[in-house]
Amino acid sequence: MLAVIRQRKIWFILSGTLVIASIVASLFLGLNLGIDFTGGSLLELEFSIARPTPQQVTEALSPLELGSVVAQPIGERGMTLRFKNTDEPTHQQIIETLKQTFKQTGQLETDSELQITYEARVLEEKRFDSIGPTIGQELKRKTVWAIAIVLAAIVVYIAWAFRKVSKPIASWKYGLIATIALFHDIMITIGVFAVLGKVYGLEINATFVAALLTILGYSVNDTIVVFDRIRENLIRQIGEDFEKIVQTSINQVITRSINASFTTLLALFAVLLFGGPTVRDFILALIIGISVGTYSSIFLASPMLVAWEKLRLNR
Repeated sequence: MLAVIRQRKIWFILSGTLVIASIVASLFLGLNLGIDFTGGSLLELEFSIARPTPQQVTEALSPLELGSVVAQPIGERGMTLRFKNTDEPTHQQIIETLKQTFKQTGQLETDSELQITYEARVLEEKRFDSIGPTIGQELKRKTVWAIAIVLAAIVVYIAWAFRKVSKPIASWKYGLIATIALFHDIMITIGVFAVLGKVYGLEINATFVAALLTILGYSVNDTIVVFDRIRENLIRQIGEDFEKIVQTSINQVITRSINASFTTLLALFAVLLFGGPTVRDFILALIIGISVGTYSSIFLASPMLVAWEKLRLNR
């Protein structure tokens, strides 16, 4: 099997490089925040005629000076529009503009020579939400608190779960190392989205936050699987070299971890390809996070246990 522990410096350099690159990308490229964080309006429509393309819709609304309008098709005839925060008169003007732009007329023939001209109903408004900048700032704070609370809870839980295995590594160190690995996973996911937001316009919104919290849960589960095997082997092989125990534990679970993540990724890629644009960003974030999380559970978290123990012994 791959000598994961012996080659730990390679994994540390790789992970450090990715995290630093992600932080640099986030700081200098910036995050393309959606209206959930910056404030704005969301309009959901359903067309009764052939649905226009997003480009046609944005071109029709360009005279209204709504800023950057993001149009996303949903379902067979639906579409969501995201733009800057607007008042009710502007909202009504948007609806009227779309109706006039994409109206469909025809003539209804009767038994007599009289012909009646009719105008088909173009669209129906399903939803309109407007989020002010204050609410967006509040959501930012709640997002940071939510992630911080989850990380703190993970440290406490792992420290409690490993309380009976305090040698040679104290139980709280398992929790702290798991949290470092989670930070690694989250930062790389955010960094990738910073680049994709700059290149392709992907937004950071409430859905992305939900994806981050999902990644935290999935990644820590993968890490605990490895740590739990280390705990079992520490109890069974008392007196054995710690580095050897960790390497043996990794060898025992690496195939299972990779296979489990691979099957999950297969399902996610299927949804990414056929699920439509409404779930695209959420699924893409999960794919990135789960891939990085699987790597960190095996190649980062466990080697950090050994590195910490080696540092303690050297001191």
